[in-house]
Amino acid sequence: MTDTTTDGATEPVRWEPGAELPTLTITPDRYVTVRYAGASGDFNPIHIDEEFAQQVGLPGRILHGLWTMAQVARAQTDAVGGAEGPGALQRLEVGFRGMAFPEQEIVVTSKVTAVEDGVAVVTSTAKQGSTRVVRGGSAHVRVPDRG
Repeated sequence: MTDTTTDGATEPVRWEPGAELPTLTITPDRYVTVRYAGASGDFNPIHIDEEFAQQVGLPGRILHGLWTMAQVARAQTDAVGGAEGPGALQRLEVGFRGMAFPEQEIVVTSKVTAVEDGVAVVTSTAKQGSTRVVRGGSAHVRVPDRG
């Protein structure tokens, strides 16, 4: 089973202050923490061992924070046309504020706050249910030419 992803992109992004970027909705599958541990080298048992996570007071295995940050980056990259698209993610900062869990939907929302010299400043939040997992996300993206 793989992660399932949807986004609300039906129209081109308006790169102007106040514009909302397409929402990224992803449901990480039950094995994403194991795959990410292998890719990142972060084998902390709170991410891969359900019993251990519960023994240390967590409700269960939690997603890696950097995996969640990658979903925020993905939302920005998708908005500028994807990894091979005409725009580019230039900078990304996030604040981790809550735990996220496999098999529960995560929603990344983003809004343009400024555009200058072809670079948009975008704020982002990632939520799982009512929990804000990432708050105060800020990205700088080089926007595609309108040309």
